[in-house]
Parts: sequence; C-alpha cells; structure tokens
Amino acid sequence: MDRALKTINKETIRAYAKELWSRVPGNILSEDMGIDPRYSGIRMYDAPLVGFGSANDPLFQTYKAPDVIGPWHMSPNEWLPEAQTVISFFFPTSEEIRKSNRQEEQIASTLWAYARIEGQNYILAYTEAMAAWFREWGYEACVPSADPRWQQLTAGKGIEGYSEIQEDSFGSRWSERHAAYVCAMGTFGLSKGFITEKGMAGRFGSVLVSAALEPDPRPFTGIYDNCIHCLACVRRCPAKAIDPIHGKNHMICGAHITASRAVHAPRYGCGLCQTGVPCESQNPIRLKKA
Repeated sequence: MDRALKTINKETIRAYAKELWSRVPGNILSEDMGIDPRYSGIRMYDAPLVGFGSANDPLFQTYKAPDVIGPWHMSPNEWLPEAQTVISFFFPTSEEIRKSNRQEEQIASTLWAYARIEGQNYILAYTEAMAAWFREWGYEACVPSADPRWQQLTAGKGIEGYSEIQEDSFGSRWSERHAAYVCAMGTFGLSKGFITEKGMAGRFGSVLVSAALEPDPRPFTGIYDNCIHCLACVRRCPAKAIDPIHGKNHMICGAHITASRAVHAPRYGCGLCQTGVPCESQNPIRLKKA
C-alpha cells in the first residue's frame, strides 16, 4: 500500500489504461466469436478516454431523484464503502464500425451489432482487468456493471422493492453516462446519448477505487452543453423515438432495439442516432466555435 500511495497518480493510470487497451483480448473480431468470417480482424474500439470524479460528488445523490434516474440508483459508496474516486472510460467506436452504421437507415449494421455485444464483453473484461490492477497496488476496487448487484430496469420490471417504478420507467442501478458526467467526460445530447471530446459513438465503462485522486474539473455547467440541437439524430432515428423538444422516448427506442434481434440474433442494437451526425466522433461545440 505504501508503494501505491507514493507512485499511483492520474498520469500513471491514463498511461496504463492505454496500454491495457491493446493487451486485453476481445477487441479484435475473430471467427472464434461466432461472427461472419468476412469481418475477422476488425477492431471494434479505439483507445479509451479516461476521466476522474469524486465518489462523494453530490450529483450521485441527485441521481436518486425520481425525475433523474431513481432511488434504485446506487451511489459509489453503496457499491464500495471505501470508494474515493470514480474513473470513467469512454471507448470510441472505430471508424470501420462507424462507417458501416453510417450507411444504414433502418437497422444497425452487422458490425455495429458485434460492437454492441462482443464489444461490451471486451469492455467488461477491460474494466475488470483495470480493477485487478488497482487491487495489486493494494487498493479496493469495484466494477458496478460486472457486480452481481447490478440490475437493469425495463418496462417496470427488474428491480424489486421500489414503488416508484412504472411501466415506462427506464434505467439501472448504475448509469455509466451519468458517472461520465461527474467525471467531466462531456454532456448529454438530445438523443440521451453522451457527447465526449471524441463524440458520441462508443461505449462506457467505469471503476470505483479507494485511491483518493483529484477530480477532473467540469468545463460545462449544463447537462446538454455539448449538444448543438441540430436535430440530425431526430432525422436519423428509424423509430421516430426522438422528440425535438423532449428528447428520446426510451420505450419506443427499446422496442426498436428489441426488434433488431430478428435480424441480428442473438445480437441486437441500433446506434443510428450516434452515426451520420455531427457528434459522431467529435464534440460539435468545438466546430461551432471554430
């Protein structure tokens, strides 16, 4: 533990995060995953962006409000009593995956579905490897999305004991996007996706650690500050699930994603609102100000 306290810091963690990205298996599509052999060798995700937030940030209490996520959302210290820091990882989808989905108009491309399922398996393996690294240094660590206590709430089902749950309730015990907001990774968009400096097309993971690290400063004040409200995601949504004023209806979106199993079973996905839009791979606010 003494060695860890003297040497581990945010720079060390970011360097290791990039190294681990190329070392953890599963980011390159291969035939042993049961995929179409034509896609073997394609990388799903680029090196992750890394952000740091305080496990005691008051926003985690705000997230428990019924009109935000809900009381079922667990704070970092409920997952890990010793938690001091939340580390968020954003894995940008590779250009080849994004290009394939950019060309679609009704349903996700095959490559996008692979990145949704096989890619998520990779991200879970990655975050668990990162947590193991912290434990090697003597710190406590937890990956909420890999924890047995993680539950998803869909159509009013999935989390017992909460009278606030309605048929149109949506969420889980831990939101990667909301954690990313605390960690200064970016803001939400109209589609309820999350716009980082590398855009929206990608997936998140997170690790809670007992190491006390300085939170990254949030350069924004509003939850939609990176969204230019161009309505491109509204036009791209094949299910018409995104309202220009109120944003995405999760129930309509979820039904469309479920229907995609008919094409991609056992996989599923969509992501059309994340591709072919100004925020696909960059923060559109930067372009607007340029």
